[in-house]
Amino acid sequence: MNRNKWSKWGAHACSLVFFIFVVWAWQYLSDLRVWKPYLFPSPLEVWEYLRSSFQDGSLEEASWITMKRLVLGYGIGLVTGIPLGMLCSRFQLIQNTLGLVSLGFQALPSVCWVPLATLWFGQTEGAMLFVVIMGTLWSVILATANGMRNVPPIYARAARTMGAGPIYCLIHVTLPASAPFVVSGMKQGWAFAWRSLMAAEIFVPILTGFGLGQLLHFGRELNAMNQVVGIMFVIVVIGLLSDKILFSPLERFLHRRWGTGQA
Repeated sequence: MNRNKWSKWGAHACSLVFFIFVVWAWQYLSDLRVWKPYLFPSPLEVWEYLRSSFQDGSLEEASWITMKRLVLGYGIGLVTGIPLGMLCSRFQLIQNTLGLVSLGFQALPSVCWVPLATLWFGQTEGAMLFVVIMGTLWSVILATANGMRNVPPIYARAARTMGAGPIYCLIHVTLPASAPFVVSGMKQGWAFAWRSLMAAEIFVPILTGFGLGQLLHFGRELNAMNQVVGIMFVIVVIGLLSDKILFSPLERFLHRRWGTGQA
């Protein structure tokens, strides 16, 4: 137990040393003036932007607007994608049609949905929502369908032998057994939703609220690289926190539930 504890602390210490080295190297390159200061800001300049934008409330407001768009679109994508994935795994006709479409659309870059969204919905929140849903939906459909098809048939047969009906087998046997695949698709869908939303916010000027993507775009237009790097840092931090708070605990629970965790 003590050995595992010290091993964990050692891993944290190595991570801390690595990030300290990254910040030092960043500052060193900035001091060398290899690039012009307005093109390659120092860590202190980025920190100053983050501090000032947090104090005036612009960063907090933009983060809230972006997260609201993301969570709403991602939720709709999950609620729609999981049942459709279940249908794809159950019926070969749906797999040969909707499954094939999902496979093709998943390979489509997220930015490709932006022109279509603006034509259909205009420069509105509906366009943002549509792009996020399209970024989430296809990964969730494919992961759910693949997961349910990879569940050993013996599980359902054993449940039916004990008197379970088809609906019970689906809800209490097949779907839980495919949960690791579904969670993997949820995680991938979250990443695609992030990318889709950033593409939409950068290229679609929404007057109802400026998100992180708009702040990133404004920084680029003003040649304010400290703002660009600062917003990129915020996006990375939100992504890491989302993984640690949402997906990592769920994955650990599934590993414990199915006995697939590391010894």
